[in-house]
Amino acid sequence: MKIASLSGSSRKNVGKKGASALRTANQVPGVLYGGKTQTHFAVDEVKLSKLVINPDVFAVELDIDDTTRKCIIQEVQFHPVTDRIVHVDLLEILDGKEIKVNLPLISEGKAKGVINGGRMVTLFRRVPVQGLFENLPDALTADVSPLKIGDNLRVSDLSVEGCRILLNESVLLFACKVTRAALSEEEEEEEGGEEGEGGEEGEGEVKGDGEGKGSGEDGSSKEGEKSDGGKA
Repeated sequence: MKIASLSGSSRKNVGKKGASALRTANQVPGVLYGGKTQTHFAVDEVKLSKLVINPDVFAVELDIDDTTRKCIIQEVQFHPVTDRIVHVDLLEILDGKEIKVNLPLISEGKAKGVINGGRMVTLFRRVPVQGLFENLPDALTADVSPLKIGDNLRVSDLSVEGCRILLNESVLLFACKVTRAALSEEEEEEEGGEEGEGGEEGEGEVKGDGEGKGSGEDGSSKEGEKSDGGKA
């Protein structure tokens, strides 16, 4: 897992007024827990935002008052109107203790169904996993190239080492769906095939009528010739 550095300062006033004052100064109040004691701190809003909006997942080396501890972002609270970060919870990473984290899910390859006009639907952008920090990958990858239109890729289809996925094995991760364009092409092909078959049948009937009429005319004249020949 990638590692980023973040510096902050401890805070003694943990009430609403103190938190509001920090936000006014473009600081985000937060809590670091998971260790022996909880630590209340404040960090720069812009620097924290760069980690939060990043598609990658980072472990954070948090420096508070010259003491550095490794942790992960556990929860982020946003303002309902402005979308600014108003609070952050960090979980300290301890040796030998598993952690839970949401890792990015990345698709590899181009599905056969997409090549044939379908579209790939990603049902999970991030997947919850659990494991020791040192064993966690940067992201989970899934090969979608074999998927045809109508095929799905589930949790059970993933092969992950070093951690376990905290989702049921039957949960869908990717689905290759049919598109309107693909349906239109299939309908046009079917209509074209039906018209072709109808045309061949029509031609057969015309030929049959022509041959029937010709044989009837020829037959009657031949029968007349035979009849005349019999009289003679």
